[in-house]
Parts: sequence; C-alpha cells; structure tokens
Amino acid sequence: MAILVCGGAGYIGSHVVAALIEQHEEIVVIDRMAVGRQYAVLGGKLYNGDLNDRVMLDKIFKENEIEAVIHLSASSLVGESMTQPLEYYRNNVEGTLRLLEAMHKHCVDNIVFSSTAAVYGDPERIPIREDDRKIPRNTYGETKLAIERMLHWVEQAHGIKYVILRYFNVAGAHDNGLIGEDHDPETHLIPLAIQAALGQRENIMIFGDDYSTKDGSCIRDYVHVMDVAEAHLLAVNSLRNGGRSGVYNLGNSEGFTVKEVIETVKKVTGLAFPVQIASRRQGDPAVLIASPELIKDELNWSPKRSSLEKMVASAWEWHRTHPNGYAKGNEETWQKESQS
Repeated sequence: MAILVCGGAGYIGSHVVAALIEQHEEIVVIDRMAVGRQYAVLGGKLYNGDLNDRVMLDKIFKENEIEAVIHLSASSLVGESMTQPLEYYRNNVEGTLRLLEAMHKHCVDNIVFSSTAAVYGDPERIPIREDDRKIPRNTYGETKLAIERMLHWVEQAHGIKYVILRYFNVAGAHDNGLIGEDHDPETHLIPLAIQAALGQRENIMIFGDDYSTKDGSCIRDYVHVMDVAEAHLLAVNSLRNGGRSGVYNLGNSEGFTVKEVIETVKKVTGLAFPVQIASRRQGDPAVLIASPELIKDELNWSPKRSSLEKMVASAWEWHRTHPNGYAKGNEETWQKESQS
C-alpha cells in the first residue's frame, strides 16, 4: 500500500517524502514541476502531472494501490494570488476537487491537507487557536479555507476523513544536506537574508519598523520543516488507525521579530550584509503566533527543533553548499549526492 504525495517535489513536500522514506513507506509523488524540483524527490515513483488532469489522476490510482493522500500541491505566493485569483482558484480549489473525485472513485478514504495560517487573516487573539475566526486577507488564504470547507462536506457525503495542518512560517532544511528551500522567486525571510549574506542580493528589506512590538518589526512563529514533516506522518498514521478528522495549527507557540531573525542569520553565517527599512506592506499583521496545543494533545506532536538558531543553521548549511539550489546543469552532482 502506498501514500500519494501531491506536490512532493516542492520544499515541504520533498521533506515529507524524505521522512516517509525513513519510515520505509511506499511512496508515489505527483508534481507539475511549476516550482517543484525533480532532484528534491529522494525516492518513490514520480509522476510529472497536474491535479486538474483527470486522466493522469485516474492512471495514478489505477497503477498504484493508494491507501492515503498527503496533499501539499498549491500555488502559494500571496502577492501573486491577488493579481491572478482565477489561476489560484483553478490550481488550488479545482485541483483539490479533481483529487477528491479520484479518491472517491477509487475508494481512498484518508487525506492530510496542507493549509496555512493565512486562513485567519488578522488574528483576534495571540496565540491563535484553531477555532478563532477566519477572515483571510488574500486570495491564497481564501482558496485554502475553501478547500478546508470542501473537505468537511465531502466527509459528510462520502466518508473521506481528513487532517488539516495549518502551517505558520516553515524554515530550515534536512539534516542529510541533500534537500532544502529553493524558490524562484524567493519570498521567505530566512533564505532571503541568507542570500544577502552570500552576496546574491544587495540587501535585505524590513517592511515596517514602527509596529507595537519590542523592536518595531513584525513577529512571526517559525517551525522547522522536519518537524512539519513529522506532523504529516503522525496525521497519516492517525487516520490509518481510525482516528477522527481534525484541524491543527503547526507552530512553536513562540515568535521572533524580523530584526531578530536577521541578526540570527548574521550570527550563524558570520557575515554582515546591508539591511534597509521600507514602509509597511499592506495586510501584514504585527504578530502571528500559533497555539499548537491541540495537535500536541491529540496527535502527540511537538516541535523538536524549535531553536531559531538551529533552524537558521540548517538553512545556512543547505544554501552554503548549494548556492544555486537545484539549478539546471547540476544533474550529475545531484545524481552522485543522491546515490552516496
């Protein structure tokens, strides 16, 4: 029996695949390779395809004995979602609809879904709990919330059980040094700061230093990518063992300011780089911190790599040894590394 990982060639998806491999699971991956990287997939059977392709999905479910799905495939750039909302509804909502149709057709009843803290919008309290109000401020968050609601009603009608994991800020890289974060364009603070340290960008921008926080910059909750991967394994096993559907925050319950993150990058790398202050970005809440108590209680998950310095150090090791990421032309190097 296999686990289908949708979006398994992406940053988080590839780390989930790596964690499943370590547990000796049979893995099938589908990724349309829009942002995914072939050499990030360290094992399993890989299909290059789109979730909106009914024929491709039918082929995957016919050729493999799938018992559960981990769904991480999505367009996820907040700014882009505001200028291309129809594309985000097509990729995220319609793609999930097709996936659920295929699961229902082939009698696969368990799915773990990758959601986001963006479903909450401006938080009504800190730390954020799962039952807090959800008023997304962007199309990306709206599409994820629409999928969450779809999963609820599909379970009522067809019995497909789900675990929804709402990520906060995912960071870091795998201890094996083979896989890490490689986005184009990059939008996440830690890799952006590391790129500045490597001289790959002129500076790092702080968007607003006049928030009501200890140093005036925004506060965010960071969680290590391998802790996120472990949460997916626990979620799959819970569903396999007859556990109920559930929705959980994934975070550390601790926040760090933008300035603290930048200073930590400087400390870990030992490199200085220019920092510039810019005006606030519209829609940026001052503080986003998760309450992960529910997943701790119900799935026995807790972050093992909660130190910001450790998260930055693992990200730095990846970027230092792979300054061009999964760049085209490195195929021979990737093949040697994956076989070593």
